[in-house]
Amino acid sequence: MKNKVSFKEAVIVLLAMLIIMGLGVIKFGLSPQVPVLLVLVVVTFWARIRHFAWTDVDNGIKEGIQTGIIPIFIFILVGALISTWIAAGIIPSMMVLGFHMISVTWFVPSVFFVCALVGTSIGSAFTIISTIGIAFFGMGMTMGVNPALVAGAIISGAIFGDKSSPLSDSTNLASAVVGVDLFDHIKNLMWSTIPAFLGSLILYAILGFHATSSANLGKIDQTVAVLQAHFSVNFWAIIPIALMFFCAWKKIPAIPTLFINIVVSVLMVFIEQPQTQVSKIATIIESGFVSKTGNASVDALLTRGGIGSMMGTVSLIILTLSLGGLLMKFGLIQAVMEPLTKHLNSDGKMVTATILSGIGVNIFIGEQYLSVILPGKAFKKAYNQSGLANLALSRVLEDGGTVINYLIPWGIAGAFAANTLGVSTLHFLPFAFFSILSPIFSIISGFTGIGLKHTTDEKKTATKEKLVADSESSLN
Repeated sequence: MKNKVSFKEAVIVLLAMLIIMGLGVIKFGLSPQVPVLLVLVVVTFWARIRHFAWTDVDNGIKEGIQTGIIPIFIFILVGALISTWIAAGIIPSMMVLGFHMISVTWFVPSVFFVCALVGTSIGSAFTIISTIGIAFFGMGMTMGVNPALVAGAIISGAIFGDKSSPLSDSTNLASAVVGVDLFDHIKNLMWSTIPAFLGSLILYAILGFHATSSANLGKIDQTVAVLQAHFSVNFWAIIPIALMFFCAWKKIPAIPTLFINIVVSVLMVFIEQPQTQVSKIATIIESGFVSKTGNASVDALLTRGGIGSMMGTVSLIILTLSLGGLLMKFGLIQAVMEPLTKHLNSDGKMVTATILSGIGVNIFIGEQYLSVILPGKAFKKAYNQSGLANLALSRVLEDGGTVINYLIPWGIAGAFAANTLGVSTLHFLPFAFFSILSPIFSIISGFTGIGLKHTTDEKKTATKEKLVADSESSLN
């Protein structure tokens, strides 16, 4: 590009962006859309001052948004799924079952553990948050547990599942970016993922024990009675949940999986409530489910969902992807990242720089896939030159990229979680322990060498596998 941006200039522009977005969201408490829009204006005028063409601005926005078309469509379907699951009694049924099965004392760590377990089976953090996550959140609210703590446990468990599952898009992406085997990548992830999981579980047990010590058990019984009186709470609610597992087992993509679930949920509504009009179902899908039980807390919990509820998130996605497209088009991100790789003379520094780069991309662009792709491309050569294996890089990309997006108010994942659960990103951030601990344990691994793969390790493994294969063939 003829207007090449220097490292110093790129840093100034990015810092100005960070100040604008940070002040807007943290200092003035604005919704992320407005600060991001302001940053878009600033970057656009900076580009014109630097004599970039208007066509570059247009193309940057188009290229940025293009990468998010599928996630945008998925979010729209998730909005419809939430409202139909409530209307069909699926989420109320999960809440009632949960109240009978989960210990009140160990509620918070149980939420984290179950979300992690189911998430590993399904491979989608968004699906976990928007389905069983809502049910758990409703249970926590009923018991009087801090909503931010419950949201943090739900999100942390969902992220663990997403990170550990071979069905996860982000996990497949991280392994593909650096060219390593998917299952080798997941196995190597455990060096930082298991410590982060155990650390999170301990913290949730400690905080959750104190949070539930004064749980209102009478309110739980009252809520269960209201749910059973006003919703179809029955065993058949397991059908859409089982369908999710079946689709995951068959490796059916997210969009058809959501389509199937929405259709089945709508059919369940008609079976359970034959008098329901088509226009009412259409309104529920479009505008969300409106709970009218007469119980204020239950109505507040279950009045949600619908395509309209996702429009705020969709608008933020469009704005952040547009911003990311401009930053890439004008070379601002590349100008900052590439020089860093020349000054990293130890494994610990290399890992730390990669982690910080992933966090930086999440902060400045707000897109979790780019937080994996950009550092992956920028650091791959440096890792190879320093003797670090590609598996080391793929693990660090997840620890500093995928999991961090949930902590960014203007990040796609962070905005989705906040909008779905009704808790702002800044409120649940201190309790999203898994996202906080993953990069910390990854950096510790970098400096101690524990679990850090080197190219010599890969050569030894390859040689061992070849010897075993040769011996087996000779025996045959």
